[in-house]
Amino acid sequence: MVGNPLKKVYWKDVIDGFKAPETASTGDENNGVNVLSTGTNILDNTSNMSITNHHQNNHNLSNEKSSFEKFDSKTSTHEKSGFNNNSSFTDDDDDANNSNDKKLRDRSVEHEDISKIKLNKDLDIRHLLTLAVGGAIGTGLFVNSGGSLTSGGPASLVIAWVIVSTCLFTVINSLGELAAAFPVVGGFNVYITRFVDSSFGFSINLNYLAQWLVLLPLELVAASITIRYWNEKINSDAWVAIFYTVIAFANMLDVKSFGEFEFILSMIKILAIIGFTILGIVLSCGGGPRGGYIGGKYWHNPGAFVGHTSGTKFKGLCSVFVTAAFSYSGIEMTAVSAAESLNPRETIPKAAKRTFWLITASYVTILTLIGCLVPYNDPRLLNGSSSVDAAASPLVIAIENGGIKGLPSLMNAIILIAIVSVANSAVYACSRCMVSMAHIGNLPKVLSKIDKRGRPINATLATLFFGLLSFIAASDKQEEVFTWLSALSGLSTIFCWMAINISHIRFRQAMTVQDISLEELPYISQTGVIGSYYGVIVLFLVLVASFWTSLFPLGGNGADVESFFEGYLSLPILIVCYVGHKIYFKRKQLMVPLEEMDLYSGRKQVDLAVLREELRIEAENRKSFWARFLHVWC
Repeated sequence: MVGNPLKKVYWKDVIDGFKAPETASTGDENNGVNVLSTGTNILDNTSNMSITNHHQNNHNLSNEKSSFEKFDSKTSTHEKSGFNNNSSFTDDDDDANNSNDKKLRDRSVEHEDISKIKLNKDLDIRHLLTLAVGGAIGTGLFVNSGGSLTSGGPASLVIAWVIVSTCLFTVINSLGELAAAFPVVGGFNVYITRFVDSSFGFSINLNYLAQWLVLLPLELVAASITIRYWNEKINSDAWVAIFYTVIAFANMLDVKSFGEFEFILSMIKILAIIGFTILGIVLSCGGGPRGGYIGGKYWHNPGAFVGHTSGTKFKGLCSVFVTAAFSYSGIEMTAVSAAESLNPRETIPKAAKRTFWLITASYVTILTLIGCLVPYNDPRLLNGSSSVDAAASPLVIAIENGGIKGLPSLMNAIILIAIVSVANSAVYACSRCMVSMAHIGNLPKVLSKIDKRGRPINATLATLFFGLLSFIAASDKQEEVFTWLSALSGLSTIFCWMAINISHIRFRQAMTVQDISLEELPYISQTGVIGSYYGVIVLFLVLVASFWTSLFPLGGNGADVESFFEGYLSLPILIVCYVGHKIYFKRKQLMVPLEEMDLYSGRKQVDLAVLREELRIEAENRKSFWARFLHVWC
């Protein structure tokens, strides 16, 4: 139950919340499955657990939502077998499923049942959507798009973002299918390890975690730099301290209050995008104070692409792809939040699809207008003190070109809110990733602690501790420091998306081998396995383009080693983590065998008869074409 943060009793509860939750409990309800205490001691990582699962049949067709929930009273017991840790659900009515007890799990995957992590389940669709928006719409759209405009031109902006969005649609569908079936904390951190390989999962997850760790101090420094638009005299660290305190406060709230806080910040960004879209159309049509129709003038002069030859124009386009991918980073937050959502079967697929369309429409619309309102050779695009300086924002420049007084300051304030929102989402994402990685043995166990209020308190504190790095904002070396910190995880988003699609492909292959029907899944990806293959291929080509432009940067003479490592340092780090994990744990197999892959623990159990009846009733309520259309795509 959510309390009132303005009352004293709330903060007394917050203090009490730091205590560990009671271990002796009568049960914990998780997606219609009661996991009861077996009365035995909690076993460590090398032990085997005994879990009793109870499901009670309760068909109620007369409730308000005409929905069904499955509570099927059945029992599953896991027995000790030497060093092997079996984790599967048995069905007393189907003897064939008993063979799953004999399947071995990869010993580096969950040493504990990760579905038992006691996070609060208070997030609904709007919270999941705004958390993803909070992580994805920030400096990538409002500031870094100016650098991409200078490098590639207006046509490159639209082409790169649209192409990246097509493979993102496959990623978000693959993620929706996996997260609805396995609503566990950390989401894809677990899927990659379980469905592909533990070493591959370790390297991808560590790289992804580094991205969010670096993003927190980077965004806090960006916020302090944004303030310079109004006042350059106050020390930047003073502003960092203010923003740091606000973010720390927000992340100490329970997840429902945190979700509401992020909802407000994200709504401000969404309203700003809508407002700029209307303003941009008016300015382009000549409705601004300075008048004069603009239209596609800047697409002809100085041009749609940067460069005078086809080779340089193509290279400029390739240089934009990585920025486009980085700007979408955070769209996968719906899976990170899966374990804290109210009804994963409904909320996760809907939140995933709506997040995709909202973020894609925002980027493509705004970038198209920017290309019409700001020429790529405008010197102000390069006048920023750093890559996160809002003074170089093309949105601010577009408003200044239109001759509208006062609005540049308003837009700068919105950029500031967007930056704080991204930093806030970074703490959330990073802490949840730490918890899941700790539970699967990739990080120290202490980071997996969940307090009485359902908060990953140790992981949150660790993330905030790393955020103290933001206090180098007043140093003249801060740009150099963050350039190399960003290089550590610069390609992590692309690696993560590729791994998600590969996990989906492997998951479907294992379902075929283990003779599990797709009907048992709460949600099925619209793009299927073919879409996952397409996403992997496109993202691989983006990596190739990034390799070329990093080694031979625009405007350079031959290969540039420093430029290459600034853009591609994360790849050798990924390889070192992968090989090091293989050697340390002495693992020779490249992937988890399909027949031994664990497709049961943590999976949301589905009663096919109930699910079919739910789908039938839902279909009856969607008789019109538009209702069916919105259901499929939104």
